[in-house]
Amino acid sequence: MREQPPYLRFADVLRKRVEGQEWMPGERLPSRAQLAQECGVSEGVVRRAQEALIEQGVLTGRAGSGTYVAEYRQRVRLVRSPDRERAGESPFHVDMAALGKRATSETRTDGMVPAPPDVAARLDISEGDYCVRTTYEFLADGKPVQLMVSWEPYSITAGSLVVLPEGGPLAGKGVVRRMAEIGITVSRAEERPEAGHADAEEANLLGIQRGALVMRIRRTYFSDDGRPVETADIVVPTAHTEVVYEVPIKP
Repeated sequence: MREQPPYLRFADVLRKRVEGQEWMPGERLPSRAQLAQECGVSEGVVRRAQEALIEQGVLTGRAGSGTYVAEYRQRVRLVRSPDRERAGESPFHVDMAALGKRATSETRTDGMVPAPPDVAARLDISEGDYCVRTTYEFLADGKPVQLMVSWEPYSITAGSLVVLPEGGPLAGKGVVRRMAEIGITVSRAEERPEAGHADAEEANLLGIQRGALVMRIRRTYFSDDGRPVETADIVVPTAHTEVVYEVPIKP
């Protein structure tokens, strides 16, 4: 069996010391130089070990301050299922209500944004066609747990009361409910999850380390005639969020 790299062996050492409560949640660890001298390893090994434990949610880094034991934070359960879509509310708010948590979000909508090539392909429109783009930061009890950028073809909702996803009488009701208001039945959603690492902006917004593990979900809603009506890029930090897919089984 291949031997573990030195930094992973040292990460196990640090993890056991944290689990043994040598350092308590919120407490600052000794400097990398101190740990390296104490344990007989290089500072590079200490750095990589700490980065691995930060990705796992055991430690947390603070710019210019050092490395700390992460405060306990229960992972938030996000359910992807047809029932969430039929609820007539934002699926995120439904999930948080089920957990007894207060769901809030910070949003920004930009109207008539030219569709970049990848978005145009996903929405089956021409590159440069106008879209309504909305960015979201979702929070549970005030802590960030999900990011999302949503794109809707402007040609679908232009002139209607639902042209702004977070404005008007159906603000925050979700794509399915809003599209129904203008006579469009959303009958299918396609999601493509894949593992990734947080970039600098995502890390800052989610309160995690740059490079930490995240799940990226590319979601597209389709009307009953097969037309894409919305597509979104969703990012959730794996250390703080558990994504669960419920698949209905017909007898």
